Amino acid sequence: MVSYNIDLKDKTILITGAAGFIGANLAKRLLTEFEHVTIIGIDNITDYYDVRLKHERLNELAAFGKRFRFIKENIANKQAVEHIFDEYHPKIIVNLAAQAGVRYSITNPDSYVESNLVGFYNILEACRNHDVEHLVYASSSSVYGSNKKVPYSTEDKVDNPVSLYAATKKSNELMAHAYSKLYNIPSTGLRFFTVYGPCGRPDMAYFGFTDKLLKGEKIQIFNYGNCKRDFTYVDDIVEGVVRIMQHAPEKRTGEDGLPVPPYKLYNIGNNNPENLTDFVQILQEELVTAGVLPQDYDFESHKELVPMQPGDVPVTYADTSALEHDFGFRPHTSLRDGLRKFAEWYKMFYFKQ
Repeated sequence: MVSYNIDLKDKTILITGAAGFIGANLAKRLLTEFEHVTIIGIDNITDYYDVRLKHERLNELAAFGKRFRFIKENIANKQAVEHIFDEYHPKIIVNLAAQAGVRYSITNPDSYVESNLVGFYNILEACRNHDVEHLVYASSSSVYGSNKKVPYSTEDKVDNPVSLYAATKKSNELMAHAYSKLYNIPSTGLRFFTVYGPCGRPDMAYFGFTDKLLKGEKIQIFNYGNCKRDFTYVDDIVEGVVRIMQHAPEKRTGEDGLPVPPYKLYNIGNNNPENLTDFVQILQEELVTAGVLPQDYDFESHKELVPMQPGDVPVTYADTSALEHDFGFRPHTSLRDGLRKFAEWYKMFYFKQ
């Protein structure tokens, strides 16, 4: 295992996408666990999905008072990013701001270029010009494209993205590597696998299925149910991020006298892909148990098996051996436990509205 070389106590940490699903959960964990840590959160709160969820997350973080400072801004605004670095001098950067979603990238490509490419470039430039101890940034399992070899390893080639979203995330990894090499910036990229949980993203299958079933609409199960996803509960994602934040890749000089890029990549996934049909079965059972749907709900009449969508892949499966080896951690929350927590949250949040 690696030794931690960063002490988060008393640090100022910048989290981009702080109103997002992972960003808000990460901020809450850091503010709860680490003494005197200050979180600067930036998010432009787009209407890609219901902004009530983003405000709900921010309301929870507001309880931490001055230790959490929120800035409503777009990281594609270079001047705004520079101003944040100049004013707050963050030492650890966690870049989670991004336009997410594979299918949305087919119909709205501009937003991916703005946020995922221009925005990330602005973060890298700010890191270049300021004294930053560690840049941690979100990549995605989507970079593996249609790789046939499973489980997916960070040692695999990922040169064949099947969506613009995946291409932008691969670009992030390449850009970070270049800046690590040129400017000796310690950076760690994290390939997340199908993150889910309470107050998550409504465009994800578990959330969208629930919404449709509640309205009596049909849910579409792609590739006729012959898909597997490595569903990863949000608390497991956050646990991995917090551990990784505390170890920046070591700066070293190569035989040529030039810096060896202080650069790492990790998968964070459950290492246990679930078939979509099993996933739907567990979800419906937990929705009934939580009282979101009635006991006699006719699920069979609300299911539709359809072909694969453009940009989708048949399986995602994380090789987490590097994460286990370096940080002694492997995500472990079962799909049933995670969906139970989601169903209970859904009942509490939407039934009170």
